[in-house]
Amino acid sequence: MNNSTLDENQISIQTLLEALLFIAPVSVTIAQLASVLGVTNQKIETALNELDEAYKNPELKRGLRLQRLHGRVQLTTIPDASPIIEHFLGLDTTSRLSRAALETLAVIAYREPVTRPQIDAIRGVNSDAVLKTLLNKGLIQDTGRAELPGKPILYGVTSEFLQHFGINSLAELPPLDEINLSDEKLTTDIDHNEILSNS
Repeated sequence: MNNSTLDENQISIQTLLEALLFIAPVSVTIAQLASVLGVTNQKIETALNELDEAYKNPELKRGLRLQRLHGRVQLTTIPDASPIIEHFLGLDTTSRLSRAALETLAVIAYREPVTRPQIDAIRGVNSDAVLKTLLNKGLIQDTGRAELPGKPILYGVTSEFLQHFGINSLAELPPLDEINLSDEKLTTDIDHNEILSNS
């Protein structure tokens, strides 16, 4: 706001945040919003939480919601509105994902960041083709490289993943039951797979 802080007589931070998130083409960080509005990150967090509560109020039945992923926030439509939105925009209905794709997505969502050999070790099969499909659909992304031999790619989910499954953040995923594989055995399997894949 031209390097000035918000004045009490101006529009509320919540209203300005809603407007900024509405026009933002991609998700934005708290720091970006704080910088534009000339307020602290804490004020932005507080205002976002209040805005989120307003969107979740069942009496208001709002068509929008806040979505958070990897320290970024975005304004999206509610999942229940997707058939009408797709029809209005002339889009094909959402394609179904295969069982292999769903398994791979679950591994990535619960264990991110995760490498392909780690995914393969958990699933027990090669995941190359599934990962390529999920990357093409924009449901997962390359989040960097692991500090392991061969520097394998690390995968994580995207905001499109959250939208596809109608959740606001990964914290809304159902609790994962204890996995029978101990982390020590998984690490051993991963190291073995890394050696085989780099041979």
